[in-house]
Amino acid sequence: MWWRRPALTLAALAAMAGFGLSACGFQPLYGSNTTTAGGARLAEVMSSVDVTSIPGRVGQKLRNELIFSNTGGNYAAPSRYKLNIAIRERVLNQLVQISGNARGQVYQLQADYKLVDAANGKVIYEGTAISRAPYSRYQEIFANVRARYNAEDRAAKTVAESIKTQIAAYLASSA
Repeated sequence: MWWRRPALTLAALAAMAGFGLSACGFQPLYGSNTTTAGGARLAEVMSSVDVTSIPGRVGQKLRNELIFSNTGGNYAAPSRYKLNIAIRERVLNQLVQISGNARGQVYQLQADYKLVDAANGKVIYEGTAISRAPYSRYQEIFANVRARYNAEDRAAKTVAESIKTQIAAYLASSA
C-alpha cells in the first residue's frame, strides 16, 4: 500500500538517502569543520592562496572578490599557493535592429587560471571559468556605461565563485 502515499514514500526515501550519505564520509565543502586530505582546515588552506595581480578594472574586481571570499575579510595566512589568472573579455550584440544598432549586449568574461605551489613553483591545478552577463542598451551614454559596468561586476563575481569552488574542491581532496 506504500504506492498509494507518494509523499510518505518520497520522505522515507529521502531519509534513507540521508542516512546513507552520512555513513560514506560525505562532508560539505564549506562547512566549519571541513578538512583537507592532509588534515588541515579548508578555510585556512584557502586563506593561504595568494591571488596575483590581474590587469584592468575587471581584473581588479575579480581579484578582490577572490581575496575576500578566500579570507572572509580577515588577514590572509602565509602564502602556500599562488593563483595566476589571465582574463579575456568579449561583448556580443543581441537584438540587432535593421539600422545596425544593438538593443542588448552580452558581456562575456573568461578566466584561465593556474594554481602554483609557492614552495617549488610547480603548477598543481589549472582550469577555466566563464560567465556571461546580459545588459540592455539605452539612448543615454551614462546609462550604457553603468549597465556595462554592472554586467562586468556580475560576471567577475560569478567567475570568482566558480574559481573558488573549483580550487576548494581540488584542495579538499588533495592538499
